[in-house]
Amino acid sequence: MISSQLSRFLGPVVLAALSLTLPAAAAPPASAGSCPDTEVVFARGTGEDPGVGPTGQAFVDSLRSRLGGRSMGVYPVNYPASDQWSTGLDGIRDAGAHIVSMAGSCPNTKMVLGGYSQGAAVMGFVTSPAVPDSIPPDVDPATIPKPLSPDLANHVAAVVLFGTPNVRAMNFLGQPQLVIGPLYQAKTIKVCAVEDPVCSDGINFAAHDTYADDGSVIAQGVDFAASRLGAGGTQVAGATPHQGFGD
Repeated sequence: MISSQLSRFLGPVVLAALSLTLPAAAAPPASAGSCPDTEVVFARGTGEDPGVGPTGQAFVDSLRSRLGGRSMGVYPVNYPASDQWSTGLDGIRDAGAHIVSMAGSCPNTKMVLGGYSQGAAVMGFVTSPAVPDSIPPDVDPATIPKPLSPDLANHVAAVVLFGTPNVRAMNFLGQPQLVIGPLYQAKTIKVCAVEDPVCSDGINFAAHDTYADDGSVIAQGVDFAASRLGAGGTQVAGATPHQGFGD
């Protein structure tokens, strides 16, 4: 039962993190008027329609309401979000390229990186500074995207991850453990619904589908991001309760 449910929620998801350093590519400066004050870069979960997904939309809508007169752009990570591991690599590659582009063209824009379920793993791996100790045998190391240049962390205000696959889930899927890069750890919150087995030691699989409709769960991520952006809200610790043995 646990095996089939985890497969449905996550697929043999991401692998990833990365080797060598991806330089912050120089891009032509954009005009100040075309650059938002904040940009949310969000990766949807497995099987969700293209866009930011229901959880991402709930997060974006709530965060926008907290920014007052500040402008906010939204970038949905472009990847299939299927049950094939390669979709995770595609997401890491696309998100990383967008972060590099935004930092070069809109250096004053503060980015908020986010994701749900498989998308949370994708975005977490985007922050990783190195390749994991173990890589699945069916993965060609040459296809793994390079990590972000360390200076790009200065352009990221917060990383908000909903329903992040934990140790148990990643072990089941035969994937490396997700390690948030040291430059991003203080900027990261992992939000886990109570009893969600994907991110805690709970066994209520229905809990993994509740994020988009649970305002109190979304608020944990929004409060953290808003605080990091200087838009008010209570400062929340980088790891929320209910992570269990799999945080």
